[in-house]
Amino acid sequence: MHKSGYTIGKIREITGGKFLNSTNSGEAINNILIDSRRLVNPGNLLFVALRSAKNDGHNFLGELYEKGVRNFLVSKHPEQIATKEDANIVRVDHTLDALQALGAWHRRQFNIPVVGVTGSNGKTIVKEWLFQLLNDDYVIIRSPKSYNSQIGVPLSVLQMNHEHTLAIFEAGISLPEEMGSLSKIIQPTLGIFTNIGEAHNENFISLPQKVGEKLKLFTKVDTLFYCSDHFPVREQIIKSEVFSRQVVFPWSRGPDGQLQVKRVIKNQKDTQLFASYKGEAVETKIPFTDDASIENAIHCWMFMLFLGYESLEITRRMSRLTPVAMRLELKEGINNCSVVNDSYNSDVNSLAIALDFLNQQKQHSKKTVILSDILQSGLSSYSLYQRVQELLSEKKVTRLIGIGPEISKQQARFEEMDTRFFKDTNDFLTRFSLASLNSEIILLKGARVFEFERIDQMLQQQTHTTILEIDLSALLENFNFFKSRVSPETKIMAMVKAFSYGSGSYEIANVLQYHRADYLGVAYTDEGVELRKAGITLPLMVMNPEPHSFNTMIYHDLEPEVYSFRILDLLVQAAERSVVLERNPVGIHIKLDTGMRRLGFDDKQVDDLIQRLRKAPFLKVKSVFSHLAVSDDPHQQEFTLEQIHCFQQMVQKFKDAFDHQIIFHIANSAAITRYPQARMDMVRLGIGLYGIATDNQVARHLSAVSRLITSVSQIKNVKKGESVGYGRTFKAVNDMEIATVAMGYADGLSRKLGNGKGELWLKGHKVPIVGNVCMDMCMVDITGLDVNEGDEVVVFGPEHPVENLARNLETIPYEVLTSVSARVKRVYLQDS
Repeated sequence: MHKSGYTIGKIREITGGKFLNSTNSGEAINNILIDSRRLVNPGNLLFVALRSAKNDGHNFLGELYEKGVRNFLVSKHPEQIATKEDANIVRVDHTLDALQALGAWHRRQFNIPVVGVTGSNGKTIVKEWLFQLLNDDYVIIRSPKSYNSQIGVPLSVLQMNHEHTLAIFEAGISLPEEMGSLSKIIQPTLGIFTNIGEAHNENFISLPQKVGEKLKLFTKVDTLFYCSDHFPVREQIIKSEVFSRQVVFPWSRGPDGQLQVKRVIKNQKDTQLFASYKGEAVETKIPFTDDASIENAIHCWMFMLFLGYESLEITRRMSRLTPVAMRLELKEGINNCSVVNDSYNSDVNSLAIALDFLNQQKQHSKKTVILSDILQSGLSSYSLYQRVQELLSEKKVTRLIGIGPEISKQQARFEEMDTRFFKDTNDFLTRFSLASLNSEIILLKGARVFEFERIDQMLQQQTHTTILEIDLSALLENFNFFKSRVSPETKIMAMVKAFSYGSGSYEIANVLQYHRADYLGVAYTDEGVELRKAGITLPLMVMNPEPHSFNTMIYHDLEPEVYSFRILDLLVQAAERSVVLERNPVGIHIKLDTGMRRLGFDDKQVDDLIQRLRKAPFLKVKSVFSHLAVSDDPHQQEFTLEQIHCFQQMVQKFKDAFDHQIIFHIANSAAITRYPQARMDMVRLGIGLYGIATDNQVARHLSAVSRLITSVSQIKNVKKGESVGYGRTFKAVNDMEIATVAMGYADGLSRKLGNGKGELWLKGHKVPIVGNVCMDMCMVDITGLDVNEGDEVVVFGPEHPVENLARNLETIPYEVLTSVSARVKRVYLQDS
């Protein structure tokens, strides 16, 4: 939810809308909601019904009205609430345009410096670092994390108020003509162009066109800052007449900048920067050594020099820059807890985002927040912790653990919840019993100075250092890609069987439930029971039902696949015995065999099957489906089309025999994009959800979800003729250097990858596995590379795709993903 501060009547005036219904045009609107799932308090709230290719907010008007919302901005007839006399309904032509108009109008009410930041990379980092550097001297409003889109920008700007003395907003585009809209909303007085890269190239005719589009943000700024070493940016600025009338402030590693960077010295943990500015030598230091951080820091250095800060003060502040956590981490904790780590920054906006993520998790009913003092908020202590208290109450937090002198002074504000307060992190670790944390979800939210990583270390379930990172944001991007390929009426069943292809069960299911998948599919009953116990309420199909578990399935409202008369008869007997069925029949899914010859009823059995189903009052057919055998192989298209045709003929018999609505589905991930005629009432999204596709045209739209990483345990020099590993199957042809890596076949690394057949990724290079893969480790050839013990090694991930490993093993990515051992710790990441 996002601030407004206008009456509904004023919003109608600003947006040029019409009242379809108005009970109180003077009602104050304090918050704006665009996502119906994030409703907490319906009072004084306006819901903006946005429409996109993926979703339509108008579909949720009735649901929100029932929950207490009474103010709506719509762009089509609001059928669900049209007759509600106590609702204020404003209709506009386009709700997104109206939201942007409201943001632009709000921006015009303020006369403070506004910094606009754009570029292909580094926008969020530069914005967050400027906040860290300038927050002592300004009351700053900035975009929450990466709110830089057509929707995120107006929501960010609407948070401006008259206490603020500086604003920093980032703007990102993926299509031509988008920046013009964002420029009207942000109306920057100062501009920073970070760099230009390859992102979204496919949507632009050329790189110069993309640069030109991004520069539209800065057509009315007083001063523009950029790196003149990026030739396309410099060229477009020089060519443009607009920028000839403005002050441009370039920096460069050559002679072209007002800030000329002469030397960059990378040390082990920091980097020294030496430059010339206005004819004088200047220098600074940053606690980072990677090239991206150095470029981002120079943008900030240049900006501070422009503002007139003394060189020594700049160095003092820049040496204290902290990493910007772009993602929340969810991991398994001690005592059956789950831990959400967002301990690299602490402010009210990011607290609200982290609490939203906390509420997506349904596996625990108890919610604990460990929160440090919020530093440099620009608000009085009273106002700040009043807002914190409101947020925690809105999000139904069970317990607050406050760490720091300021939050401890405000403990009376939180008396309605269970609380403990400590003066600092050492005090907490000394006096707090970790055993008192049990079966709950814990959010760690702390300013960097409080060193909450020490608490995080204590709360983690201790497992070995090999980690499978699961990118929940990438998973959602993949889900939305496939969702955009089917009609709004077509349901999506997301397959979370086999531990969600190795990615975890309830963690993945939580995300899919929150983002409104229609069905989930599991392989066995115990997988479904685990999800039910974790708070998953979506319909669940069990694809391999075992007769001995039918009673358990019925009790937990799981829906079995029925593929044979034996299974049907046994299920009928279990259903007749069940007392649960006094309320509802058991939902079942009929499996038809259209050519795969694995499980299912064939066409000659369908008539008999229908007769038996009609005589089974305790069962209800929820869906009828089949499996495609080769939908991912374009060379076998004819067979796939035969399967689809066969299924359509069998489906007609069910339509003729039953009056109730039955869902028919046959399309898997590959068929969703290859065979539109197979989409029917529902599609089953499996491996595609996890970023894997055999079609290159589809693969380019998907993001890798899983990244399996480990570390270097030890480095050894091996002389010519010496052997490595069990069995002495590898002998060095020349003197070489090897690294022992903490990943073995007990973790899921196949022994078949030994002796040079498989490769891992280390320091930007493929490194072959030498010798046999051991149970808990393997050895790789690092000759000629600068490697240190403790360095990260990628088994598979975006930089070293899982398909490479599968190819070396002569298998498919499914097998590699599902082979990752349960002892490997899963860490879940979500953009914040």
